[in-house]
Amino acid sequence: MSHIVYVTVAIVGMALITFVLRALPFAAGPWLRRHRVVYKLGNNLPLAIMVLLVVHTAWGHAHDRGGLPWLEALAILVVVILQWRLRQPLLSIAAGTALYVILLMR
Repeated sequence: MSHIVYVTVAIVGMALITFVLRALPFAAGPWLRRHRVVYKLGNNLPLAIMVLLVVHTAWGHAHDRGGLPWLEALAILVVVILQWRLRQPLLSIAAGTALYVILLMR
């Protein structure tokens, strides 16, 4: 097989696989909406992913500083308390970020 035919077949194959993977959720939509496990994942997975990302980031920053994640935990606690009380995500995140930066500069 020549290089041009090989490259063409590879590109067409990748395009076909990409199309099928992108179209699959739309084709399986009615089944997915009725499935109990998918419903539970849709309710719980976003929060679980956010918690894992926050913990991983906080631990990574603390590790880069060479200490335990006390500063990060304090900033996260401020964000959680402000969000719980005020229900203003932008304000909560901004306050937690500002506190974290201030704690890092001292």
